[in-house]
Amino acid sequence: MNNETVKPPASSGYEQRFELLVSSITDYAIYMLDPEGHVSSWNAGAQRFKGYAPQDVIGSHFSRFYTDEDRAAGLPELALRAAREEGRFEGEGWRVRKDGTRFWASIVIDPIRTPDGTLVGFAKITRDTTERMTAQEALRESEQRFRLLVQGVTDYALFMLSPQGLITNWNAGAQRIKGYSEAEVVGTHFSRFFTEEDRAAGLPELALETARSTGRHESEGWRVRRDGSHFFAHAVLDAIRDEQGMLIGFAKITRDISEQRKAAESLEQTRNALFQAQKMEAIGQLTGGIAHDFNNLLAVLSSGIDILHAQQPGSTANRVLDSMRRAVERGALLTQQLLSFARQQPLAAATHQLNTLVGAFEPVLRRAGGPQVSFLFDLAPRLASVSVDEARFEATLLNLVVNARDAMPDGGTLTLETRNVVLAASQVGGLPAGRYVCVTVRDTGTGMAPEVVARAFEPFFTTKPVGKGTGLGLSQVYGFIAQSGGDVVIETAVGKGTSISLYLPAVEEAGPVDAGLPAVRSERVLIAEDDKLVMAVACELFETMGYEVLTAPDGVAALRVLERDDDIDVLFTDLMMPNGMTGLELARAARARHPAMKIIIASGYPQAALQHEEPGSAEFSFVGKPYRLADLARHLRATS
Repeated sequence: MNNETVKPPASSGYEQRFELLVSSITDYAIYMLDPEGHVSSWNAGAQRFKGYAPQDVIGSHFSRFYTDEDRAAGLPELALRAAREEGRFEGEGWRVRKDGTRFWASIVIDPIRTPDGTLVGFAKITRDTTERMTAQEALRESEQRFRLLVQGVTDYALFMLSPQGLITNWNAGAQRIKGYSEAEVVGTHFSRFFTEEDRAAGLPELALETARSTGRHESEGWRVRRDGSHFFAHAVLDAIRDEQGMLIGFAKITRDISEQRKAAESLEQTRNALFQAQKMEAIGQLTGGIAHDFNNLLAVLSSGIDILHAQQPGSTANRVLDSMRRAVERGALLTQQLLSFARQQPLAAATHQLNTLVGAFEPVLRRAGGPQVSFLFDLAPRLASVSVDEARFEATLLNLVVNARDAMPDGGTLTLETRNVVLAASQVGGLPAGRYVCVTVRDTGTGMAPEVVARAFEPFFTTKPVGKGTGLGLSQVYGFIAQSGGDVVIETAVGKGTSISLYLPAVEEAGPVDAGLPAVRSERVLIAEDDKLVMAVACELFETMGYEVLTAPDGVAALRVLERDDDIDVLFTDLMMPNGMTGLELARAARARHPAMKIIIASGYPQAALQHEEPGSAEFSFVGKPYRLADLARHLRATS
């Protein structure tokens, strides 16, 4: 045996088996290239993919399989150079079959070298990955369309959360609704959108836990925007799991339903108001019918008592008849109250300035409030006029003040307020749109529960102890205001006090006359006063009562105004003024020129002493200094 290495023949059984294996593979194109890139072998897979028989391609350059664009860009040469210099080239791209069709190929080119490193060629493996690429492209396009869809939605906040509740993406709707940009919120916890109260109650964590355990959490509640404002949201949180069931996050959909909620509440309020109106109308019709029948019975009893009195019975019988008379009178008062609720009482409506009525009635209201109540009057200046029955309006105020006083057994603050308001249609009950005067009596008392408010206007309903109330006070208020074309609104809460507001239609002031209807003019007052501070106070008081105010610094100037202006309703003058004319002399000159004018003289002197020293002064009305709104209102009502 010698030392020479025995080499296997070139076509050994091993190489034959390898060649058979490569040749039989049909799922891969496996072939050889010489160092310049010419095809030197060709297997069945290459023939199946590319459509060429071995004799068609062996000896030709492999670049023939590239597209024209890739050949022009020199990609075949770049592939060979990369394989030569880096030991391997791997890539993907379009390739061309014999029939000109294209397929997407995944390719690998490996250099083949001898043991001494000499390049003898390249091994090239190509796989047709068109189906995979098509599927990936379809998935990419689908994901792109989904992203565009999600980003295009602006009416919903659509975003994803991590399993811990951190925001991972953010759509345009989320930015519009919540006010945050994507950069501001991605990576932060979604609980930032909840109110402080909800965070303290653990609602964000509860939502995550519910979605984690049940797959879904749906809720409604207040959420907070970037600027701190609140909106009412409908939110859905869905758990997202992978194919193995592992939780990978949550999908969150939030919708701003503030307007829908507001509309639903408005509809519910309208329904409740309609139900209340229908209920009160039905009770009113029933009450009115009973009151009329009861009145007829009382009329028979009253007539019988008169007849028996005329027969001059004995003293005992007279006492019995007197008791019966008092009972009939009480029954008659009760029927009047019932008819007032039923809006069947005749009203002596006239145009009034409510500040004037309130001012004149102020002493009575203060006495009714009692010593433990702090009574405040907040009367709006230039209050519009209304058409109302004066006596019944005063009775209404008295009812409300007494109720307010009773709601504050330990004392409190009672406020009577007047305001001009403009209402939209059905903003208050079923009132039409327009200008109204609102009179509010507000207390700091015990307040009312919702179930009490719902029945507050019903006749005979009362929460007071037996013998302390008839339950007809608020029912009369409601009936009178409704009959006057207005409405009554109660705002209250247990322990928070009560506000009862009366809305009465404003009477249009003087202006263009429409459809032949008469217009009402604001009354005008001329104030003569030399002290500027006193003048300012007097002007404010008269403006509060709705008067148009003219002023004069002394009697002479006031007389000049009266000489050129015949359209003045009231003269209000100080008694002592400079420039040679007293207030009494001005009053006499004004009365001679305007006999119907109301004249009031303000003085610091007692009226009795003044009348003793000034003959003829008794024909004028005097108000003492310092005077209040109630004093002026009382004298205006009494002065003719």
